[in-house]
Amino acid sequence: MSLDRPTLLAVTIALLATSGCAWMPFIGDDDEFDDEEETSEQLLYRRAQSGLSAGNYTQGITRLQRLEARFPFGRYAEQAQLELIYAQHMARDLDAAKDAAERFIRLHPQHANVDYAYYMRGLTALARDRAAFARFMTTDISRRDVTHLQQAFSDFNQLVTRFPSSEYARDARQRMVFLRNALAEAEVNVATFYIGRGANVAAANRARYVIENYAQTPAVADALAVLVEANWKLGLADAAEDALSVLALNFPDYHGFDEDGQLVLKNVIENRQRSWLNMVSFGLLDRPEVPPPLKFPRDDGEAS
Repeated sequence: MSLDRPTLLAVTIALLATSGCAWMPFIGDDDEFDDEEETSEQLLYRRAQSGLSAGNYTQGITRLQRLEARFPFGRYAEQAQLELIYAQHMARDLDAAKDAAERFIRLHPQHANVDYAYYMRGLTALARDRAAFARFMTTDISRRDVTHLQQAFSDFNQLVTRFPSSEYARDARQRMVFLRNALAEAEVNVATFYIGRGANVAAANRARYVIENYAQTPAVADALAVLVEANWKLGLADAAEDALSVLALNFPDYHGFDEDGQLVLKNVIENRQRSWLNMVSFGLLDRPEVPPPLKFPRDDGEAS
């Protein structure tokens, strides 16, 4: 059966109307591809800001990445890269946050706010340690890994060395003090483990490392006590006496001394069995209050 021209036209229109819903893209809050957004860098930046301000970091990340992709040389591009570090850190995508910080440092070494990237890299390294930290209580002491703590210390050290007047330097210095204490405690923990396994040379080396490299930390007293015991067990009586003299002179109230002033090594070992949480619970490994990056100053004088 053939259709006349008006009927055929009507059928065609009906088919198009029916099939239209099948190919029309869904436009949601996160995928607003209107003409204004396509052409306005500032509008897209504001929309990214609204996501971050609302705590919707996933949405903020998507919009910041879209902004950088569409306007790689725009006036908001570098600010978007900074805020991407912040958003990924807050979203707990720590690998991405670390990569974003290192990328910004590499691409913009002279940027006025590059100190923020260094600071965030340190905070991210500290946060990356949290998962490993949670396993410390059930992991054999000889297998504990403080790599992320060491990396965080190095990152903060770079910040305070390169940018001593940075607004983030003071916080970084405080964190470095805590990290030094934690790293020194970790070394003494390992030295104590070696003592318990009869690896006295290794124990002495670890203890000596603490004394030489973490001289201003509370762990030095325990390191000296371990050194006394390790040297004594190795038959190095003079070296043991020297270490004991240094301990008594600098730490007369050390917990390992009994009422007669004698060093009781058993007390030292028992006191070393404190939990790792107790030793480094400085608040460092909790989720930090991360400051957002400095906002891009708008030409129109509007507050960012």
